[in-house]
Amino acid sequence: MYKDILLPIDLQETDSWKNSLPVAIDYASAFNAVLHIMTVVPNFGMNVVGSFFPDDFAEKAISEVDKQLHDFVSSIVPGNVKVQHIVEHGRIYEEIIHTADKLKVDLIVMAAHRPEVKDYLLGTNAARVARHANQSVLIVR
Repeated sequence: MYKDILLPIDLQETDSWKNSLPVAIDYASAFNAVLHIMTVVPNFGMNVVGSFFPDDFAEKAISEVDKQLHDFVSSIVPGNVKVQHIVEHGRIYEEIIHTADKLKVDLIVMAAHRPEVKDYLLGTNAARVARHANQSVLIVR
């Protein structure tokens, strides 16, 4: 049923994968699917903020995050699961949707937290992905 599953995580936030990673691994194992584990290095938001960082800061950050993602995956994902590592740079929910479309994944598995007041005004990344993705989205609490 599923050939490609996308699991977006934040390496610095255990809650972004603690419950969703086991679910994604189970689905990938059950369907012999490729598990695409991705993380997003956020952009600076405003150009004025970015001007305070060295020109190669984003490239160095992406390279370091890629190494951390590979270390994380090798330490926690069973060897029998086919995994692709993905590091993107930009707005988190936009990069998740773009990557899901680019890879033509069948399912996006994401963790979500209980909404806070700020989330009602702006929305969480999981809510934005669920609203705008072309694929099925499984939200794991």
